[in-house]
Amino acid sequence: MTSLPRILFLLILTLPAITASADDPSTSGAQLYARNCSACHGSDGHGGVGVPLALPAFLSSVDDAYLRITIRHGRPGRVMPAFSQLTDNEVQSIIRFLRSWPGQTPPGPQSREHIAGNPEHGKTLFAQNCAVCHGAQGEGGHGTGVTMSRPRNAPILAPALNNPGFLAAASDAMIKTTLEHGREGTPMRSFLKQGLKEGDINDIVAYIRSFEHTVPPASAKVLDSESPTLMRESPYNLAETVEKVKDAVAGANMRLIRIQTLDQGFAPEGRENHDQVIVYSCDFGFLNDALKVDPRVGLFLPCRVTVVKQGDKVLVMSVNPERLSRIFNNSELNELCEKMQQVYENILDESVM
Repeated sequence: MTSLPRILFLLILTLPAITASADDPSTSGAQLYARNCSACHGSDGHGGVGVPLALPAFLSSVDDAYLRITIRHGRPGRVMPAFSQLTDNEVQSIIRFLRSWPGQTPPGPQSREHIAGNPEHGKTLFAQNCAVCHGAQGEGGHGTGVTMSRPRNAPILAPALNNPGFLAAASDAMIKTTLEHGREGTPMRSFLKQGLKEGDINDIVAYIRSFEHTVPPASAKVLDSESPTLMRESPYNLAETVEKVKDAVAGANMRLIRIQTLDQGFAPEGRENHDQVIVYSCDFGFLNDALKVDPRVGLFLPCRVTVVKQGDKVLVMSVNPERLSRIFNNSELNELCEKMQQVYENILDESVM
């Protein structure tokens, strides 16, 4: 019989995982990028769930320190995870690979000195010129790099300027350069061409930097949970428990989609293990809302509840939705994950009553 760890592996198989880096020092930047970055940023760097990296205007405006700190710290709650498992050499290999893309003129090291400015005046200018894209408090555009609800003629969502990861990575000089010159290929325009003076731009930079002295925003919050799965022991046999799950799904106003063995598609036809059953169901309205927030939820929705006979026990299991926000690093999923957590808990509880 398949062991419980194997079952749990199959349960979470569809969840995106941050791939651990290889220890082989010969691993190339291209291989490391493909393994760790391409799923979100695209194999060619033109974006997807994550922002496009191959824009020459972007790579020409950020130094290696910005890229290195971004890889290390990520953007808490904003899809980009922290890749703490990569070695320094591996991070540098990825950066060299990014620098190999055509069209860019890589800048030299940028000053990390703060730019003097009036943050109060900068706050007023930010509200007038920046908030429409970056949010009133610098919280950034909603959703991921690509969402179902956003027109694709805008290749990038405005980043969260109040995010601790951004503030750690971005120098004042980089922020000022972006404000002065804009970023070709994105909605970010040159504020000099919009009539602002250098002193005005310095004031906006000072206001953005002041976010470092405020409490991290809710958009930087990710849910945490110890277990990747929820589990109950059923007092019924496997067939009775499956029927109980079906009733609980109906009681949750979800549509039953299908019932199949857990190893269907893995085991040869006719040799599936019928002591391991997975029940698929869905709340399509919820699914639609969740996909608009982050299309990666399609990897774990529709909902799956697994019923397994393990020795003389029958177990009912599902993924732990509160774990998903941390895995996806998208705080906009928090409310949806909390809601789905309660739905799963209710279904499991009803199934074993």
